[in-house]
Amino acid sequence: MIAFYEAALQPLGYSKLAAYGGGAGFGEGDRASFWIDAASLWVGTSLETSSVHLAFSCRDRRYVDAFFEAAIAAGGKHNGAPGLRSQYHPSYYAAFVIDPDGNNIEAVCCEERND
Repeated sequence: MIAFYEAALQPLGYSKLAAYGGGAGFGEGDRASFWIDAASLWVGTSLETSSVHLAFSCRDRRYVDAFFEAAIAAGGKHNGAPGLRSQYHPSYYAAFVIDPDGNNIEAVCCEERND
């Protein structure tokens, strides 16, 4: 799980900043703002997907695209290719990946097209 997040979050500027007994903290710069434990992020009862949905805000659409490519290459399951989701907001550009534990991970940019 840690290796998946190292790869998937790298395009967003996150790196692994702390590690402890199977867990890790990720963030930008020198401050960890996202933590996982070796036990996973699992919440819920389904064996296929969990009820967890994490969204990472991106500066522009290129980061969304890069996140999606990296997350899929790291073993994530396609859950929505990068694209506009105007049902949420006219500029809502997002991609969705199911992580190895079944959590729905999203990268999103709500800025007007800037790439």
